[in-house]
Amino acid sequence: MAQSVKTLAASLADHPVLGPVDWLLRGIGQVVFQNNALSGLIILLALFFNSWIYGVTCLFGVAIATAMAVFLKADRELVRNGLFGFNGALAALALVAFTSADFRTGAVPSGLMMVYIAFAAAMTTVVFQAIATLLGPHKVAALTAPFVLTGWLFLFAVLKFEGLEAGPLIKPISPDQFDAAAAYVLPTWYMGIGNAIGQIFFQDNWISGYLIIIGIAVNSRVSAAMALLGAAGAALVAALFGGPEGAIRDGLFGYNAALTAIALGGFFLVLTWRSFLYTLFGIVVTTWLWASVAIFLKPIGMPVLTSAFVLVTWLMLLGQYGFRALVPVPPAEATTPEDNRQRHLKAMAKRPG
Repeated sequence: MAQSVKTLAASLADHPVLGPVDWLLRGIGQVVFQNNALSGLIILLALFFNSWIYGVTCLFGVAIATAMAVFLKADRELVRNGLFGFNGALAALALVAFTSADFRTGAVPSGLMMVYIAFAAAMTTVVFQAIATLLGPHKVAALTAPFVLTGWLFLFAVLKFEGLEAGPLIKPISPDQFDAAAAYVLPTWYMGIGNAIGQIFFQDNWISGYLIIIGIAVNSRVSAAMALLGAAGAALVAALFGGPEGAIRDGLFGYNAALTAIALGGFFLVLTWRSFLYTLFGIVVTTWLWASVAIFLKPIGMPVLTSAFVLVTWLMLLGQYGFRALVPVPPAEATTPEDNRQRHLKAMAKRPG
């Protein structure tokens, strides 16, 4: 049954009409490391559930970034797997989110802003290839670094052009902007965890967050569990250290930690009890680093985006090759935590002695 599903997926990716649709949906899923068109579709529907503007924006960004890769004749397999699309989707979503008066639903971009977004999404393709080339020898993935770098550059420039509506862009989100006296209540936790997952895609909607978890679980239950663990762990760490209730409820401490948990929790490392503890360590550090970066960027009015996730995950993945207790999974071989572990166990069983 599993083999027939894989065969069907492969034939769909090669279809002249449906193939590009498959690539785009995989690109959306790749934001959370899911190379699965159905996962991407469910995540896209989760965005539409919150706001049709964000849903359309996500499609626009992933389509432009993917088209740029096809135009430049990038590696066909990477294009088919959505790896050139996910950073473009995030860049488009960020530009709409941070230039809209209403962050929750977004605002319809002007014609000039659409052109601007298109260039940003296309630029992520170039930056992705550049970073992948630099990190290739180290067997570390580019992650969402192309989005972070492009997002910051394009968000900075918005403030200098009168033809582009900056909206609330000059008002950064920082922990000290929330009421420190607010008490932690039940919604702090279930909304905070859901919002943390949603905030990966700039969705300030906790229901959308849990729908995204369903999309992840379609491809990998372990990754879905890791995303929840990262979001919940970040909320707990933030609460234990006195983080503002509003920031925890909005999921701001958790979205970077959720990504770190998925990346380290079985995707780029074979899941063992040691790598699990390594992942927990990464969740805690990412939570603190989000607050640190948020305070650092506040004077210049820039959002953290997923920079805390990128920095922590890069450092921990670069370090893994020096730790014999960890079993690395090269980016080109990473599929799902379940498959990665199964292949490792089979390889171990074939070893003599």
